[in-house]
Amino acid sequence: MNLLITTLATFLTIYSYLLIIRVLLTWFPTINWYNQPFTALSQVTDPYLNLFRSIIPPLGGMDFSPILAFLVLNLAGEFLKSLTALPFVQGF
Repeated sequence: MNLLITTLATFLTIYSYLLIIRVLLTWFPTINWYNQPFTALSQVTDPYLNLFRSIIPPLGGMDFSPILAFLVLNLAGEFLKSLTALPFVQGF
């Protein structure tokens, strides 16, 4: 059980890094998102970001939805990390 929780927490950390890269690359308007590796990055991160884009629309041309996306992802990661400290999880 501990291995599963640790694996999920690691996955969330890696996904956070991918989101950071995705958000930073949006600052460069000359990037063609139809070329690799940008297409793969977009396909992996956009479904998650679109969940939050439907909640927070762009304001003044700025997309603030990644802030909420990072918050939820970090909360989930911290929750998983706190589960590894519980005694009933360590026994499995």
